[in-house]
This record gives sequence, structure tokens and C-alpha cells, in this order.
Amino acid sequence: MFTFHPKLLDCLPGYNRAQFGRDLSAGITVGVLALPLAMAFAIASGLSPAAGIWTAIVAGLAISACGGSRVQIGGPTGAFIVILYGIVARYGLANLLIATMLAGIILILMGAVRLGALIRFIPVSVVIGFTNGIAVLIFLSQMKDFLGLPTGALPAEFFARMAQLGAALPHAHLPTLALAGASLALLLVWNRLVRAGVPLLRLIPGPLAVLVLGTLAQALGQFPVETIGSRFGGIPQGLPPFQLPAFSLSTLHNLIAPALTIALLGAIESLLSARVTDGQIDDRHDPNQELIGQGIANLLAPLWGGFAATGAIARSATNVRAGGRTPVAGLIHSVTLLAIVLLAAPLARHIPLATLSAILVVVAVNMGEWHGFKELPRYSLNYRVTLLATFFITVIFDLTLAVEIGMVLASLFFIYRMSELTHADALPLPDWARGQPVTAYRLYGSLFFGAVGKLQTLIDQNAAHTRWVLLDLHQVINLDTTGLDTLEALHRLLAKRDGGLILAGLQAQPRSLIHRSGFADTLGDANLVDDLDQAWSRVALRLPRDDGAPTEETDHDR
Repeated sequence: MFTFHPKLLDCLPGYNRAQFGRDLSAGITVGVLALPLAMAFAIASGLSPAAGIWTAIVAGLAISACGGSRVQIGGPTGAFIVILYGIVARYGLANLLIATMLAGIILILMGAVRLGALIRFIPVSVVIGFTNGIAVLIFLSQMKDFLGLPTGALPAEFFARMAQLGAALPHAHLPTLALAGASLALLLVWNRLVRAGVPLLRLIPGPLAVLVLGTLAQALGQFPVETIGSRFGGIPQGLPPFQLPAFSLSTLHNLIAPALTIALLGAIESLLSARVTDGQIDDRHDPNQELIGQGIANLLAPLWGGFAATGAIARSATNVRAGGRTPVAGLIHSVTLLAIVLLAAPLARHIPLATLSAILVVVAVNMGEWHGFKELPRYSLNYRVTLLATFFITVIFDLTLAVEIGMVLASLFFIYRMSELTHADALPLPDWARGQPVTAYRLYGSLFFGAVGKLQTLIDQNAAHTRWVLLDLHQVINLDTTGLDTLEALHRLLAKRDGGLILAGLQAQPRSLIHRSGFADTLGDANLVDDLDQAWSRVALRLPRDDGAPTEETDHDR
């Protein structure tokens, strides 16, 4: 049974002042990094910047307190932008909050029934496909604020959105474009200098530096561009009210699919993030506890106006690089954000949306695994089709549909590949058995639903005169119920001809299934033998005697 045991409980024994100092520094660093990202992700999702900040505070606190990773930092992420924007456009903000809470319940149930390890079964081709698709959609979603296009609210449907952006492109707002371009250039240069090892710049995250400088320039210059103040009226200073989202049973069934999408994406991204950081700190996260923590976070965040959250790879990696080694750093990250809201919220009204859009453009470019496209020629056709199908369906249609089709394609290709690895070879007959109604085959691989046709084809080729069939199964590692059904059908056919089926060399799993199903009793112990020599002896006892055939005494000696 699953037991609720957050990683925080493992870290508290032996916790000391030195580790608290490292966690304090890391938590503050990640907290100031999370501020611009939380606002940018919220705005891109069609929500207020305050919703993004409170999502980072509440969800980040819950994920660190209840999760299964030492260094996971939770909050809003870019992967959710496309999904959340579509839900808000179609169902409204109140229903987004309900869908998020439903996703939280789903994540808790997934963790409770120990499905955390199953998330790892999603193929890398599907992960790269939808990750790159989301990156493209985030990039496109920022063109309105980056260029200052007078488009109004953009539709969620891809082609309609592109048509609206294209029609508005000649009307780009030059001051907005200039500020966004300057912010983008500054962020790219800042990040490059940080990678080059400039000591002073490494102390300040690039997004925060660009946010501060862009806000300062706007406050002093009063450029004719949109700001958080002009669009949202600023960020409220103080705690948001606790409230349950209003919902009706008539719309609840429509939110199941969006909730499943949020839960699936949250599970994938959080566990991928935990795996990445495990390698950085030489630790092993608890995937089921992590899903529980993610579920609690998504259940609580909407109660304070937040939305969907998950583990953030970039912020978690920053936490590790800054010295964080326990969930205490994640708790401090949330407290840091809370202090910023309570003390500096009035200054946020000067933040230009063009600067936030520039930050998200860099996030989109960095989150994409573009090397996956360059390496496509090196891999099989199956891999290429799965990745590209997932990518294009994510961009053009819907992430949920993309993951579903990607998984179906990956499963079908896997079945085909496994069936190709399974084959049956005809065995030469002893001299005494030639001309007799008997055939023998050696099977390799897995006798499952995708491969039984190969056995059936070989049997059909000799169906007219065969009474006895010997199958050497010592190299068959797996047998499923479809394979078992094929063997049973073959046995019934041969029994009608006064013959039979003899199985030799059964491995543990096929033997277990044959006995559990009762087929062993139907077949008889005499027809379940250890090797092919014993199988030939059994057949020899039932065929017309010839001078070269084994005798009954020989069979008894065996």
C-alpha cells in the first residue's frame, strides 16, 4: 500500500545551520527568478499576473512540503500556456479553476495507486514532439504583445489565430517592438555573459534583470506601450481572498477532458524535472509521492485564485546550482514571492508587457529540444513518424490529441517491431518421421497477439495432412492470452484428426499461463516435455512403427 511520506520528512533529521544557509540563498534566488516567469506565464495563458504569482506561492509551497523530490520547485510553467489559454477561451476562468482542481484529484489518485512509474513509459519521441510543439505555440502566442499588434483576444484555433496575426502584422506598434527587441537583446547578451562566467552577473537571474531594467525605463520614459497597470490595473497588494470556485453539474462533464490533459501534462513535466535534478544531486525521487504533492498543489492553488502548476525544470535546476538540497529551499522560494507581493506590488504597474513577452520568447526557444529535429535522419522511420506527428498535431490541433495519437503510433510501431522479432522456423524431421503426418517448429521471441499470425501461417501450410505438431518453445520468453488461444485452437484441430500438440522446453512465464488457464490439463502432462528429444519420443509412440523409430522402452528410459 502507498504511504504518504513527503521527501521533506527525510531531510529534516540532521538538518543544520550550514544547509539552511545554502537553502536560504537558493530559495531567494529562485524566488526572484520565478517572479517575472509567473507573471509572464499567467498573462500568456489569458489570466492576470497576480494569478501567476499566487500560483507560484501556493503551489510552490505545497509541492515542496508534500512532494517526493528534494529540490523540485513548483509553479506555473510554459507547457501549460496553450492548454490554459484554450480552456479559458472555451469555458471561462471559473471553469479553468474547477478543471485545475479536478486535475489535482486525478494526480492524487494516480499517486495513490502507484502510477508514477508508468509515466516513464511515454516514449521520448512523443515527449520531444509535444515539447517542441508547445515551444512553437508559446512563441507564436507572444507575437501580439511583442509586436504590439491590435488584434484583441486571439482565438484558440490555430489557423484562425494565424490569420488574425497575419492580418494585423502591417499594423505593428513600433515603440512596443523597439522595447521588446531591446529587452530580448539584453536578455540574450546577459545570458551569454552569465555562461561566460562573469561573476557579478551570475548573482542576478537574466529575466529579473531585464524585468527591472525594462520597468525602470518605462517608469522614467513613459513610453506609449501597454503595461500591467494599463491592462490589468496593477497587482493587488495583500493576500487574495479564499474562495471556492462556483460550478454547476451541467458543465462538469465538459471539464473532464481538460482536467485529464492538465493532470497528464503536469505528471509528465514534474517527473521529468525530478529525473533531471536527481542526476544533479545524486538522489532518487519518489514518483508516486511527487504526484501526490502535485495533486495537492493543483487542488489548493485555485482556492486563492491560482491555476495549474507543476514542477519547473529550469527553476529546479537553478535551485540545485544555487546550493539548494532540501525542500526547505522551495518553501523559502514561496516566502520570497510572498514578501515581494506584500512589499513591492505597487511598482508592478510599470512593468511593460513587451518586456514580459521578450522573456517568454527566450523561454520558448530554450524549452524546445530542437536537436531532436536535426537528429531525425539518424533514427528509424517509426521514430520520425511518431515525433513529427506529435509535433504537428500539437501545433495545429490540440496537445491532448497529439499525446493520444503519439502514444497510439508508438504502441503500434512497438507491436510491429516485436512481431518482427518473433519468428518460427521449421525443424528437420528424423528419418523415421518423414512421410508421417507430423511437423515441428522452433519459435523465437514473444508469442503475443501481434505475432500469432506467423505461427498460424506455418500451420496452415501443412494443415491438410498434419496430425501431430511439435513446438520447441525454449526460446519463447512470453505468451499472452491471444497466443494461448491460438495454441488451444491448434490443439482442438489436431485432436479432431486423432493427433495432438506437444510443447517442449516451456519457459517460466508461458508455463505459468498454460497451467493457470487449465490448458495444461486439457493437453495432458505427456504432451508437456522438457526438450525436443522427449517430444519426438512421444510422437513415435503414437505413429505406425518403423525400423528406425524409437521404441517404447527407449521412451520409458528417457
